[in-house]
Amino acid sequence: MTEPNPHPAPDPMPLCDTAVGVETLPTDGPSRVAITPAAGDLLHTVVAKHGPVIFHQSGGCCDGSAPMCYAEGDLIIGDADIHLGDLVVDGLAPVPVYISRAQFAAWQHTHLTIDAVPGRGAGFSLEAPEGLRFLTRSRLLTEEERRLDVG
Repeated sequence: MTEPNPHPAPDPMPLCDTAVGVETLPTDGPSRVAITPAAGDLLHTVVAKHGPVIFHQSGGCCDGSAPMCYAEGDLIIGDADIHLGDLVVDGLAPVPVYISRAQFAAWQHTHLTIDAVPGRGAGFSLEAPEGLRFLTRSRLLTEEERRLDVG
């Protein structure tokens, strides 16, 4: 009879953005934006209460550099904003992520991962009363991600 292995192989690793060190939901190829499972769960709660949403990466001041979550149509997106990509969460329509052109100039080499952590959301962001807040984690883009068009 064989003895059980005292060092079994670990479970397969979840999809993980190793530069940021957090698990992210799968994307359909390279992307400038990603979302963690915790943020995906919070997004389900927010969308159930408010309908379709968008994110706009705040550039500082009162809200720091938090990802702000708005009901679709509540924030006017214009020529001063850049669409970084869409977050894909099972059961939800794709969620667009925007950043101002001025902020993009400083963050153009940065991949954004939207996470959720305990705490009160900032300003007008829809998750504010949920006891969790969205948080941006960042890392440098890979060569493949850097080649993506934004607009």
